[in-house]
Amino acid sequence: MRTVGFRTREEREAFLREHVEEVYAELTGGFGEAVRVEELVFRAADRYPGLVPGREAMAEERGRRQSEKRGLELDQALFLSRVLGSPRAGRHLVHAMMRPRPEALGRIEEFRRLGRVDLGLARVERRGRIGLVELANPRFLNAEDDGTTAGLEVAVDLVLLDPEVEVGVLRGAVVDHPRYAGRRVFNSGINLTHLYHGRITFVDFFVARELGLVGKLYRGHWLGDDFQSCLEETEEKPWIAAVEAHAIGGGCQLLLVMDRVLAERGSFFSLPASKEGIIPGTSNRRLTRFVGDRLARQLIVFERRLEADSPEGRLICDEVVEPGAMDEAIERDVARLLGSGLVSAAANRKAIRLGEETLDDFRRYQAVYAREQARCLYSPALISNLERNWQAHRRRP
Repeated sequence: MRTVGFRTREEREAFLREHVEEVYAELTGGFGEAVRVEELVFRAADRYPGLVPGREAMAEERGRRQSEKRGLELDQALFLSRVLGSPRAGRHLVHAMMRPRPEALGRIEEFRRLGRVDLGLARVERRGRIGLVELANPRFLNAEDDGTTAGLEVAVDLVLLDPEVEVGVLRGAVVDHPRYAGRRVFNSGINLTHLYHGRITFVDFFVARELGLVGKLYRGHWLGDDFQSCLEETEEKPWIAAVEAHAIGGGCQLLLVMDRVLAERGSFFSLPASKEGIIPGTSNRRLTRFVGDRLARQLIVFERRLEADSPEGRLICDEVVEPGAMDEAIERDVARLLGSGLVSAAANRKAIRLGEETLDDFRRYQAVYAREQARCLYSPALISNLERNWQAHRRRP
């Protein structure tokens, strides 16, 4: 195989089309090591100069506004798209991303001992059988960026790893924004200010979020060695989302992988992907199961907003809860979920999921998503959309 520089994107694509499985095998010790995407792209840069950008180039790129970037992430997208498009390499990568993060393994004893861990932009606390995960980014109304997404994934790992926790609950922390002062806000979607200023990275956010954070909420942990059979030998727990104020963009995406969605009366859901100029994660595949094709297009392409307490909103949430009654509703639903035991709850969620989305379905989607999302990120329309709809140049990152 080639071991020296690649001059054009066409050369890179031709090489990967023929050798991607061999490349991946070399980078993972013959499929023996679980390597996360954040590390995989840099191993590829070290071993195959010019195939993808290295650490130094990406560090420099991160200091630029999105409109000033040189498009280096497009080569990362090409590489990861080809890896995910390979049945063997792609399955191995999907499974690698379903393992606990090292940060979680390093803090599980602390969590088990104290019952809480503060991860800065995310928090996790054990309350009886409940593992409460809170998104805590109050300055940006609990929007998601590289840091919050990584913190949330570690928190989810801790819930999955603790044998005393039987149900996970995802909730937004209290914010201090004048419009919502003293209230919880579930999730305001991607941090558009950070996106405009180039602080949302393609691999660490867009790819790792889908394969890591969202993948673990949907499928749990994969801890075995058999990645070929796609038997979904996962260790998982049911999840409840408690939506207060709103679930915008990525927040709405998270609702599609929950076992139960409670929404405060007056809250709403939206997926304003066309306004942002990006693909809303795996929602394009999952949303139609909830609301049908026509309404899914209205949400994604035409910026339709759904009030929780509306016929359409109730296609996404299971119950509308009166303000101030969320804690009681959570306790009640946890009892219902575990009425026949954790093993039964986990087995049934897995059985339902198998009829909706197999691992190979997910892998193939991610292969296309990686390529197309990167193209969106470097489209002039993205910056134009952010300037017109968000006035991001006026906002401090």
